Amino acid sequence: MTTTATWPDARALKTAADTAARHAAEADTGGRLADATVRALAAAGFTAGFAPAGQGGAGATFTQMTDAVSAIGEGCTSAAWIASLWAYNGRFSAYLPEEGQREVWAKGPDTRLVSSMVAAGVEAEPVDGGWRLSGSWLYVSGVEFADWALVSSAPPREGDRSIRVFAVPRDSFTYRETWSTLGMRATGSHTLVVEEAFVPEYRSFLWDDMRQGNLPAPAARSGQDGADGSHIRPNSETPSAADAGSFSGPASASLSGTASSSTPGPLSGTASSSAPGPLSGAESGSLSGTDAVSAVHSAPLFAVNGLTFAAPILGAARQALRLVEEHLAQQPSGARAAARESHRIALARAAGEIDAAALLLARVADTADRGLLREDGVAVRSHRDSTLAVELLVGAVDRLFRVTGTRGQATSHAMQRIWRDVHGAGSHAALQFEPAALAYTQRLIAA
Repeated sequence: MTTTATWPDARALKTAADTAARHAAEADTGGRLADATVRALAAAGFTAGFAPAGQGGAGATFTQMTDAVSAIGEGCTSAAWIASLWAYNGRFSAYLPEEGQREVWAKGPDTRLVSSMVAAGVEAEPVDGGWRLSGSWLYVSGVEFADWALVSSAPPREGDRSIRVFAVPRDSFTYRETWSTLGMRATGSHTLVVEEAFVPEYRSFLWDDMRQGNLPAPAARSGQDGADGSHIRPNSETPSAADAGSFSGPASASLSGTASSSTPGPLSGTASSSAPGPLSGAESGSLSGTDAVSAVHSAPLFAVNGLTFAAPILGAARQALRLVEEHLAQQPSGARAAARESHRIALARAAGEIDAAALLLARVADTADRGLLREDGVAVRSHRDSTLAVELLVGAVDRLFRVTGTRGQATSHAMQRIWRDVHGAGSHAALQFEPAALAYTQRLIAA
């Protein structure tokens, strides 16, 4: 697609990728990203990638972000996870009234946002001018070095217009170290705690507006829903579907739901209900400049949420493939020599699965960048594609892990870390294929 954005800076991205890779083993052991990695990710512009344009946003596209995050993921899956969440949390801040956006981004585009919808015992008491907020939220990736947090008044429920998201500054929250897992250790997805914090009205928005991609209209940016309750809807009404666990770390709680839109045609077909993309070979127009930025911010949450978490896995799988290529290049002996042909076949199959997953994710990103997610069936197809891509990637890494045998299981070998990380990340609620498949097929069954 055409875009005016120059993001990312290639040199800064390479520096971030190299730094993340260099400190990956240390981060895995210590359960925290190295300070050098955190600084390099910020310098590469992940915090500003999807930030509102008026607050110093870089104007990145979903395609650019997916490529950049996966590049980080080739060296460290946890670092890529944090980079991706910084970007997508910045996108969420566009749903705040303008005054709230200015306050959140007052320090500049390097502001680090974290988020969680996994609310536990939350109290949001209405008071004059806003709310008094207390509670805890689970699985807040990157909370250790966060500047602001976006947290919900309750676990999200599709269509519930009472659930709000609050922006809370660093001096209003603490965290408890509760993250100790097999994989994705360095994400630091601990529990965030708020006690009796005042949140002004202009630092809050309705979760359901973000789910549907309904940005606040200009009249709403004083902190109200607008004189007529209006919101910006660049296209048609968003299909109703599950968000499936946005906003949170690798083990977020899932949401269920169904889609009301029709399902698109086959991948390579030309059915009028299907939005064309890289897999269909058709082109139906692209966006540029401010229109492209608007498409990023107004995308329905569940349709693009999979990209947030799938891109780090894609990078990790590519690195696993590279490790096995190096492994097979060594002269085998003993039992390894007897299994050489089967290992080469496994490598070829895994390479094909990884390429197929990359193509699926590329179509999800491209479709969103071109503002086509509100066409019939496209959003649920994108959700399906993201989850299917992750299934392919997890299967490919399993296959590659088996090829490396005992060597790959050594604590000093990167393969075992990649295998753990891919399984940890792949278990995220937003990446489960079954609910995405049921949403995709609902209209077919109803017909």
